[in-house]
Amino acid sequence: MIRIIPDDYSSTEYNKLAHHPLQTWEWGAARKETGVEILRLSDGKNVFTLTLHSLVYKYKIGYLPRSVIPSKTVLSFFSDYCKKNKIIFVKIEPDVEKSSNNETMKQFNNLTISSHPLFPSWTQILDLNHTEDELLKSFHSKTRYNIRLAEKKGVVVKEMSDLDGFEIFSKLYFETCKRQKYYGHTPKYHKIIWENLKKNIAHILIAFYDNVPLASYELFYFKNTLYYPYGGTSIQHRNLMASNLLMWEAIKLGKKLGATKFDMWGSLGPDYDPSNDWAGFTRFKEGYNTKFVEFVGSYDLVINPIFYKIYNFIYFLREIYLKLK
Repeated sequence: MIRIIPDDYSSTEYNKLAHHPLQTWEWGAARKETGVEILRLSDGKNVFTLTLHSLVYKYKIGYLPRSVIPSKTVLSFFSDYCKKNKIIFVKIEPDVEKSSNNETMKQFNNLTISSHPLFPSWTQILDLNHTEDELLKSFHSKTRYNIRLAEKKGVVVKEMSDLDGFEIFSKLYFETCKRQKYYGHTPKYHKIIWENLKKNIAHILIAFYDNVPLASYELFYFKNTLYYPYGGTSIQHRNLMASNLLMWEAIKLGKKLGATKFDMWGSLGPDYDPSNDWAGFTRFKEGYNTKFVEFVGSYDLVINPIFYKIYNFIYFLREIYLKLK
């Protein structure tokens, strides 16, 4: 039986059934604070935090990020709810590895492969069930060299999971977004996310040289997994390889917190084109002896086929416009 979870429900009990940081009570609360409508559901075994984004004439689109694969019963509930609430479609991007045993998304007739996924189809994952020495020895030689270089030159990494740390991270993050012409939401958005997740999920690490911040990560820890969703770097002292040491300290923090794996959040696939814009950070992550993992993919539960086609056409035009700017 599917039930809608009320706002006064226990966040602790909800998170016991959550699968990923983007399915936690705290993430839903943050998105709600940013002005997005949320719908929390439970089927008794799993919870689903669905965000609803307003378009024109009270129409909306739904987004279900990084959940388990919804059952037919859950999808049926989504369909009925969406029809009653002018929701054109729901984008579903499960946090589930692709394999011959779980091609279950394709068996749902009312799901279509999304033409514009929001999450990459690949990530890289590091197994943390090894000692620090074993992990360090497993890294690519150049990565180990860069870590030692940063240490030798005096780069120091500190955890600053407080407001001061967030402000430093935010500055570096948006400097990087501007430099790489990447849209990373707004400072207000990230502040809201941080304020809601800082108690139980979010951590901030910063690499300094002579008290000058050179690189920073905002990391999420949830249910024995460390995640690396956001990072920023300075253009200063790039020869000091601060990012290499920062990632190594992030790995050590994950082990300290009790993580058994480190999900790098997104990546190209293993046979990536070295000229691709993402090749740099894919190669960077690969240096830590990670495993390439492919997800089941991005699917749309289409409720209103006509408006869905119109939405996709407008989205296509918007992408062309942004590339030409």
